[in-house]
Amino acid sequence: MYNLNDYDYHLPEDRIAQTPANRRDHSRLLLLDRQSGRIAHHRFYDLGRFLQPSDVLVVNNTEVIPGRLLGRKETGGKVALLILNYAARTQGSIKSNRLVCDCLLKASKPTRPGSRIVFDEKLTAQVIDVKDNIYKISFEHGGDFERLLYRIGKTPLPPYIRRESDARDPENYQTVYASQKGAIAAPTAGFHFTKETLDGLRHKGIEIVEITLHIGYGTFLPVRVTDIRTHKMHTEAFSLSQAAADVIARAKQAHRRIVAVGTTCVRTLEYSAASNDGITAGSGNCDLFIYPGYRFKIVDAMITNFHLPKSTLLMLVSAFAGRENIFNAYQAAIENGYRFYSYGDAMLIY
Repeated sequence: MYNLNDYDYHLPEDRIAQTPANRRDHSRLLLLDRQSGRIAHHRFYDLGRFLQPSDVLVVNNTEVIPGRLLGRKETGGKVALLILNYAARTQGSIKSNRLVCDCLLKASKPTRPGSRIVFDEKLTAQVIDVKDNIYKISFEHGGDFERLLYRIGKTPLPPYIRRESDARDPENYQTVYASQKGAIAAPTAGFHFTKETLDGLRHKGIEIVEITLHIGYGTFLPVRVTDIRTHKMHTEAFSLSQAAADVIARAKQAHRRIVAVGTTCVRTLEYSAASNDGITAGSGNCDLFIYPGYRFKIVDAMITNFHLPKSTLLMLVSAFAGRENIFNAYQAAIENGYRFYSYGDAMLIY
């Protein structure tokens, strides 16, 4: 249960979705009863049939920024750069002429402190420092960095999507309720919702609550330890408003289900759980690592996509539903032609 190899499985390459479903809510939906292990197959537009009017649906409203920039060193070499901490660094400083961010950087030759990089639209940058392959970059942008970023930046697709981002990705690689800029990866369980789907759930009586967790680079970092209990979880900035906490607390007191959309919502809600099984509003950095043996305090059901082998996300859903149930469900999904990962299909675990 605690060995990294316990979370490995074989996925045929053609099961990794490279593009989204033609219509968001036409993706497939696997239902998993975590008590009995029973599995059923549906479409996401059927979701309302399996949620109760008393449920509270919690979504992550983070917005993926076009944080991948392509430029050249002053010496001519090509550079690809990914901004890692946009939300934290732009607080109160976005209108200044200079912005310092942590970035990943790829170039044909080593890029040293002092190197200057030139992008389109007269955006320039200078490497200040580098530590553990994270570059501290100072951008000089003339006073409106966000405008420039959204003009010349590209959507930072995950590494398992083996193509360049295209004109459709800025819309497709984003939830329909995204509103808080700062993520470099999307809360992909939310991709399947349309505005019509959400309106239908509200009409049924389901309350929908928004929280924020800005997904960072750490979500793609592999677990490198054999005993997963020694893994150090990456941190991600989150915000849970008092209004959202109040809705969730009232629902828990009334024994109503909290249905989390995605592992990011699960981690944020459980991180914010109070010792008395309530929930505390606030903001900060979430570093909660959930793996089998964890006792859930807030979340009663979750909607999630299918995750990479040996990933912390696979460990989280195994903690929620049981490792055997999850691996049985994954095998059923493979056998039934489900699409995996970010642009893939969904599960409802209840």
